Amino acid sequence: MNLDKLLRSTVKNMKPYSSARDEYKNLQADMVFLDANENPFDTFLNRYPDPQQTHLKEIISKQNDVSTDQILLGNGSDEVLDLVFRAFCEPNQDSVLTLPPTYGMYEVLANLNAVENIQVPLSQEFQLEIDAIAAAIKPNTKLLFICSPNNPSGNTMNQSAIERLLNGFKGLVIIDEAYIDFTNELSWTHALSTYPNLIVTQTLSKAYGLAGIRLGICYASKEIISVLNKIKPPYNINSLTQIAAIKALENREVVDTQIETLLKERNSLIHAFKLVPFITKIYPSEANFILIKVDDANKRYDELIKNGVVVRNRSSQLHCDNCLRITVGTPYENTQLLTLLNSLK
Repeated sequence: MNLDKLLRSTVKNMKPYSSARDEYKNLQADMVFLDANENPFDTFLNRYPDPQQTHLKEIISKQNDVSTDQILLGNGSDEVLDLVFRAFCEPNQDSVLTLPPTYGMYEVLANLNAVENIQVPLSQEFQLEIDAIAAAIKPNTKLLFICSPNNPSGNTMNQSAIERLLNGFKGLVIIDEAYIDFTNELSWTHALSTYPNLIVTQTLSKAYGLAGIRLGICYASKEIISVLNKIKPPYNINSLTQIAAIKALENREVVDTQIETLLKERNSLIHAFKLVPFITKIYPSEANFILIKVDDANKRYDELIKNGVVVRNRSSQLHCDNCLRITVGTPYENTQLLTLLNSLK
């Protein structure tokens, strides 16, 4: 892979913005700060946040055995993905590959950035179709998005198939691991040194229970991270988000306990779903949700809504006819769900 050839020329030649906190970084020093046009009165939030989130990255680095210069933080994973589009895809010229059914923001971001989205469907078992993917790649195809565990199906992708794509594709392979904490499989971050074209994204929105702070994590080579840092907004991660993320990461035992509970609940739900007559198929899940096929998704969705339970109707997605996606809730919420399902005719 030649990173220079993948980069947009405008990004390659641009000079990044340098904020006041990029130039003088030690906010803990006993200094008079008159450099950033901030309000000088201490409101706890009157100072700009650390633009490189140094302390937060140090914690993430230690916990995931990845160097800090291989980490970029975004305002949710969506900002990270958008930065990748903007750094590497020339509008109205380049293309990307997505593998439906999958996370819908890949297509939204392709449209937003005026980039052709080549769609290669997953198999009926929601696995990668390697030959079809290879055949669909064009000379101007820059990015390949793989969601594993996949949304909405919940399964992880075959590792050897991903390795073949990493070895064969000349562009960047982005593996979206939003649900990685709910599977026993290793994160692809362990392979960053092996594959220079690998980008891994994760989030604190799922297992960490911090969807409200919007924090996404990008792992890649230091060269790719350097490019993304060049174009990211200077203060994209606010102070409150950094504080909340640090607190959660330093209390990992709480997260581990919640994950353990969710995995037990997921298994209990799968077992209970087998006894519901109108559920015709339960798809394997390594995420915090379960995809089920029912007799009539629209009917069952409406019945659940009328009785105070909100699920996601995924019937419009490829291979998902009459499918509902159900997030694993608390034990109490799951009991409510099952009581309701068993009462429906």
